[in-house]
Amino acid sequence: MMYRTRQRLRCKWLAFICLVFSMPVAFAQAESHKIQWQQLPSVPDHLGLAGPFAGVSGGALIVGGGANFPGAMPWDGGQKVWHDAIYVLLQPNGKWLTGFRLPHPLGYGVSASVQDGVLCAGGSDAHQHFKDVFLLTWRGGKIVMKNFPPLPSPIANACGALVKNVFYIAGGTAAPTATNALNIFLALDLNEPTPQWRHLDPWPGPGRMLAVAGADDKSFYLFSGVSLSGDTKGNPVRHYLKDAYRYTPGLGWKQLADLPRAAVAAPSPAILHENQLLIVSGDDGELVNFEPKSAHPGFPKTILAYDVLANRWTNDLSSPISRATVPVTFWENMFVIPNGEARPGYRTPEVWGTKAP
Repeated sequence: MMYRTRQRLRCKWLAFICLVFSMPVAFAQAESHKIQWQQLPSVPDHLGLAGPFAGVSGGALIVGGGANFPGAMPWDGGQKVWHDAIYVLLQPNGKWLTGFRLPHPLGYGVSASVQDGVLCAGGSDAHQHFKDVFLLTWRGGKIVMKNFPPLPSPIANACGALVKNVFYIAGGTAAPTATNALNIFLALDLNEPTPQWRHLDPWPGPGRMLAVAGADDKSFYLFSGVSLSGDTKGNPVRHYLKDAYRYTPGLGWKQLADLPRAAVAAPSPAILHENQLLIVSGDDGELVNFEPKSAHPGFPKTILAYDVLANRWTNDLSSPISRATVPVTFWENMFVIPNGEARPGYRTPEVWGTKAP
């Protein structure tokens, strides 16, 4: 009897020792999945911007265009105003340079950092959508603009990403009053001597706008967004989506596991870290009818992580910011999120960078 009691005590003690020594390992593993955040200097527009273009050229971070509500919020009769200002930041602890302009006020297009500058495609102003495509280059203390082949048709509210020097654009809308979202997939191969836009087969799902793009070294990804329909008065009605797709040249599209929640207009493209694509915040649609609108608590401060190899989502990461309608660009070893909407109607001038471990 005494022997069995000692054996039981010895087993319990060994179990306790194993637990104690395993705790630091578990803690370290948990810590390794956290993302490091750094706040950068805010842009000079005190209201902040939704839907700007953003990218890197000549080692500088470039943010241009976008829109906000300088008078009053839309539910109080305020009008959205588009801007043409371009801001340039030379270093993370520097001061934004101003005095540069887009050809005209423009926002809600798609942008990507390419070899020669920031490639900007499509977008809108208060009256129409555009098919213009141009390159912004930081050279000799100036912004130099070069025109590229235009899109086949006007598009805004699309998403896009660069894969092996091919610029892909998916979805969007054709006009400000559209009651249907586009099921369109375009590619511009920048490796060609004279690049031209090509129509590719679209994903096997509904048309969408405000989706999130993603990219790795082989494939383009399409996440979430909203489809549209018209109500009895001809006004657009949003339908929140949680489906996901991957396009691989030569293989075509494959449907992936659904997102745990919608992530409409989340910062795009998704942040690539090893074999994961991370989607920060975005509108999940749960508070779309929240009242009063002025007291909206903001978009979810969570991060969706998609495991590319396992085709699996996790939703256990948190974010210090809630954001929508803003691009993501890689600069100074950070994925930078410049401005965007913190909650419906309200923009922010804040600029944040993330470093995945």
